[in-house]
Amino acid sequence: MSQPHDAVEVITAKRDGHQLSDSQIDWVIDAYTRGDVAHEQMSALAMAILLNGMDRREIARWTAAMIASGERMDFSTLSRPTADKHSTGGVGDKITLPLAPLVAACGVAVPQLSGRGLGHTGGTLDKLESIPGWRATLSNREILDQLEELGAVICAAGDGLAPADKKLYALRDVTGTVEAIPLIASSIMSKKIAEGTGALVLDVKVGTGAFMKDLDRARELATTMVELGKDAGVRTVALLTDMSTPLGLTAGNAIEVAESVDVLAGGGPADVVELTLALAREMLAGAGVTDVDPADKLADGSAMDVWRRMVRAQDGDPDAPLPVAKESHVVTAPTSGTLTRLDAMAVGMAAWRLGAGRAKQGEAVQAGAGVVWHARPGDEVTAGQPLFTLLTDTPERFDRALASLEGGWEIGAAADFVATPLVHDRIS
Repeated sequence: MSQPHDAVEVITAKRDGHQLSDSQIDWVIDAYTRGDVAHEQMSALAMAILLNGMDRREIARWTAAMIASGERMDFSTLSRPTADKHSTGGVGDKITLPLAPLVAACGVAVPQLSGRGLGHTGGTLDKLESIPGWRATLSNREILDQLEELGAVICAAGDGLAPADKKLYALRDVTGTVEAIPLIASSIMSKKIAEGTGALVLDVKVGTGAFMKDLDRARELATTMVELGKDAGVRTVALLTDMSTPLGLTAGNAIEVAESVDVLAGGGPADVVELTLALAREMLAGAGVTDVDPADKLADGSAMDVWRRMVRAQDGDPDAPLPVAKESHVVTAPTSGTLTRLDAMAVGMAAWRLGAGRAKQGEAVQAGAGVVWHARPGDEVTAGQPLFTLLTDTPERFDRALASLEGGWEIGAAADFVATPLVHDRIS
């Protein structure tokens, strides 16, 4: 039987600025997943999409074809509504850890299928794997049972969800096409729609430490993803949140878990608490639950109860001591004044170089490695006080981490500090 299309025809159509037909999109995604379209051909098509874009119909069809390449999860049997959150990635972004049990404590099930870190942005699974015994891999049956019993699960996405995306994601990473908004949006949304959640809140990071440095580009990405969710029948809203300054006071794995537990205990850094509550309220609204204030569930300990049960359900020990790095190095303030700037990318690169992240897929990470900062922008500091503590098991990493931090922070006059809002915009 002759094929309805061929790869060169699809590539040249997009190269010349034409819209791809539904049939062309369905065919090329299916053929690439099966191995009938070569990597170099899909690379050429990805570059053509980067340069010439896609309209809303094309992106929606591309996303649907990626979903159709694998299985879809179904949470319709659960006794409570579902809502999920996706962050585009940042530095110190441990929000998923307190957020999932908090929303579950409010009566909404959270199927949080998460990933690992790459480069300067941390991965939720890497953080949780610093808890002794905790396992990331669950069967679909285990996911459903845990959602019904506890209301929250954070685990690795199975290979069956959008396998086309897995192939294409790896290809984009090595062909300079990561930045294509149609491909970013369809990558994120194909997995989230296939996951079967009823409501979705997108945390689109913008700033120096984010994938999107520019507010207009971040808004375009957020709008595209919200439209894809709407087209697929998933109630979707996006918050554009700041990532010029890292979140909280830690970037790493075990140290971010400890900070998340502080939040669940009713403490923690103000910005982490603020963003956790903002996203929780959006998730609850999307799921139709409007009579519960998540702040109450942080205060009364019920979110912490869900966290402890969730960790135990995945064979982790919530009472076990977290790993501690073997070596530390303290950076002190050279002068007194106000910390006017702390650059998220500088902190993220330092944490990565200390061993908290990986340079390529499959590399091991150090559970105890990372950066703790002892002041946030706007805080007064005095000469000689600790500004940063660098943590690693391999002290030869300190020099490169210190080089990453160089120029990434400033101490000046209080009048020089300009506060940035944590949430820039809301798109629904």
